[in-house]
Amino acid sequence: MSITPLMPVYPRCGVRPVRGEHCHLIDEDGTRYLDFASGIAVNLLGHSHEGLIGAIQRQAETLMHVSNLYGSPQGEVLAQRLVDKTFADTVFFTNSGAEAVECAIKTARAYHQHQGDTTRFELITFANAFHGRTMATISASNQEKMHHGFSPLLAGFKYAEFDNLESAKSLMGPHTAGFLVEPIQGEGGIRPASDSFMKGLRELADQHDLMLVLDEVQCGVARTGTFYAYEQYGIEPDILATAKGIGGGFPLGACLATKKAARGMGLGTHGSTYGGNPLAMAAGMAVMDAVASDEFLAQVRDKGERLRSRLEQFIGNYPDLFELVRGKGLMLGLKMKVESRPFYAHLRDNHQLLAVAAGDNTLRILPPLVVGDAEFDEFFEKLSAGAASFELPQTS
Repeated sequence: MSITPLMPVYPRCGVRPVRGEHCHLIDEDGTRYLDFASGIAVNLLGHSHEGLIGAIQRQAETLMHVSNLYGSPQGEVLAQRLVDKTFADTVFFTNSGAEAVECAIKTARAYHQHQGDTTRFELITFANAFHGRTMATISASNQEKMHHGFSPLLAGFKYAEFDNLESAKSLMGPHTAGFLVEPIQGEGGIRPASDSFMKGLRELADQHDLMLVLDEVQCGVARTGTFYAYEQYGIEPDILATAKGIGGGFPLGACLATKKAARGMGLGTHGSTYGGNPLAMAAGMAVMDAVASDEFLAQVRDKGERLRSRLEQFIGNYPDLFELVRGKGLMLGLKMKVESRPFYAHLRDNHQLLAVAAGDNTLRILPPLVVGDAEFDEFFEKLSAGAASFELPQTS
């Protein structure tokens, strides 16, 4: 039995991009695809943003990597900008979202155990969540498809029903350290939590001295029309994991925390060889320069409302195919009445439109935040053609 040079853990399709232009990807054979997947919410500035490219080029010519044994002028500047823009007092830089969530889990446990309370180690997480592919992050999810082949899972996680405060309360006990939740589930089907649920978790955490840990790896960094989605719920977390869009395509993540929440994260408690390297910091600064302004965020909200409005009008033409539109900003989902993956593949293979399939029969629509009216028009042309030519599965 042979194996491919790239370990075959991804069901790779026939699209083979070699170049990107704004909101399009170009295949090695020259085929152009409209990219409303954005590398799964990563390429928030598209594929040819001069500010991001220039920042990476300039830094690559100067200094790409240096050990974290030394001072980090670049990291200090980006960390301060994140602190100034958010609830946080301190930041740990990582290379990915899974690493950021790992750091968040450790920070939540260390909050209690630093004071000698070793009994509090459990995080209450939520059904259909996705937090990453490391052992801790798959253990934090109840999705059995990610557990298969990797038993035993790590202890310390209980699974409540998403957006159900009573379910979360029923799992609280003497070992509870906090809650880990996506304000908007991405892989789970673009499912926003309700205001009452998020406020309720915050109140429970305050009442019982627990950590409220948010996973904003997919919904953070301007994607929903505010810099982080928690701002729309009128709460602040204790700890937050961020990645994807924060590097605009360059590998970068971060764990943000308040001074109180990070009390257990002292010298030697955590580390990362590449985390916070100067090249990643240059990318993060360029992204902040582009998106962390009231004007840009207002544009994202406006684009999101216009896209949602057009989608809601559009789905009425295909009542057997689509059920509803949900999400916030430019993180939208089309919940379908049929399995979404065949339709996602149909759009990709026959109409050169890239989106992302998700749970709950949902098609994720995640365009670059720099998308314009021309790309919206092209999107609806392709989506309409795809819906009209899609063959619904036969029912017996």
